[in-house]
Amino acid sequence: MEKKQKNTQVIAIITMFFMFAMISFVTNMAAPFGNIWKNQYSWAGMWGNMMNFLAYLIMGIPAGKLMQRIGYKRTALIALGVGFAGMVIQYLSSLVGAETATFSVSGQPVMLNFLIYLLGAFVCGFCVCMLNTVVNPMLNTLGGGGNRGNQLIQTGGTLNSLTGTLTPLLVGALIGTVTDRTAMSDVSPLLFIAMGVFALAFVIICFVQIPEPNRERIIRGGRDKYSAWSFRHLVLGVIAIFFYVGIEVGIPAELNFYLTDDPLCGAAIGGAVAAVYWLLMMVGRAASAAISGKVSTRTQLSFVALLAIVLIVVAIVLPSSIRVSMPGYSVADGFQMFQVPLSALFLVLCGLCTSLMWGGIFNLSVEGLGKYTEQASGIFMMMVVGGGVMPLLQNALAKSVGYMGSYWLVAAMLAYILFYALVGSKNVNKDIPVE
Repeated sequence: MEKKQKNTQVIAIITMFFMFAMISFVTNMAAPFGNIWKNQYSWAGMWGNMMNFLAYLIMGIPAGKLMQRIGYKRTALIALGVGFAGMVIQYLSSLVGAETATFSVSGQPVMLNFLIYLLGAFVCGFCVCMLNTVVNPMLNTLGGGGNRGNQLIQTGGTLNSLTGTLTPLLVGALIGTVTDRTAMSDVSPLLFIAMGVFALAFVIICFVQIPEPNRERIIRGGRDKYSAWSFRHLVLGVIAIFFYVGIEVGIPAELNFYLTDDPLCGAAIGGAVAAVYWLLMMVGRAASAAISGKVSTRTQLSFVALLAIVLIVVAIVLPSSIRVSMPGYSVADGFQMFQVPLSALFLVLCGLCTSLMWGGIFNLSVEGLGKYTEQASGIFMMMVVGGGVMPLLQNALAKSVGYMGSYWLVAAMLAYILFYALVGSKNVNKDIPVE
């Protein structure tokens, strides 16, 4: 009996890892697809990405409530069905409406096919939000919380980063050089692959036994005068995750703009160097997965938050005239060495630090929540919208104080995460029953 239970747990962990990888596979389609639409509408490059974030804001709390009501497995199955529908809608954007203008922006007609694509991106956002709501607490629970729970989340995060790196490569291989004739039909094979993956995952999960650790407790418990919001360390963690996603997205985005406007760099070098940041996130998550069984989550989060603050402050104060040769990556040319301001190197190294933060903050925030974990996970997913809000604020700040000056906002957000790791993550509400 014990051996059977252990085998079931291993299968569930592998399934969660697979879904963790799928989340990044779907999410990271938005940026390279944006390059296709940007040729038609100069303002449209980030709108697919924005629709993904908007879906998190709308679906986060409902996803948590859905998981409380119907459980992990059924929520995952619904998410996969929604993801399949999102891919179908994006594929339809390559088939219909190419000659039908619905409205105009700055005198430029916007075609129906682009609106269909945005709808597909929005639907896919619902999918990844629900998958995230399932995967993170499930891995933390399967690991028994604490260091082991964080270790499983970081391992899943490593696979998440791997697929996030591979997706742009697949898109690049399919479309080659983006021209005025490049269209969504050029990436149809990738959309068909995604549909197949969703369908296969749906079938597999139908037959996989996924534990429902808090399901019976929720059903028996009835109405409760407490909620996830009753826990101080969860509330402070929600703020931390909002800032974290803004940090993760804002550092490479503003770096890209900074290098693009640098007279000795340009857009190609800016994008290539910023890509190394994401690769380092994968390295950092792999390293954290290796040590999380022995080094506490609080220690890891405190260290990387402090190190990131140091890296950011050094990058801010360094004059742009000091340059260094560092590697960059592009789909067309692979790895190359570029001469960039030394500040860029310090910003790229922040990827090693931010890589640990998502899993660390989530792990500490849901520690000791018991039956409130599912609700907390939904709240967390809603706050992913910080990845849309804070980079927007940072970019607005950059217009008045300069690119590097805008990183003081990042330093302030990192200071909050350091406070959370050291003080705010302690559970001071242990008197609340969680069984």
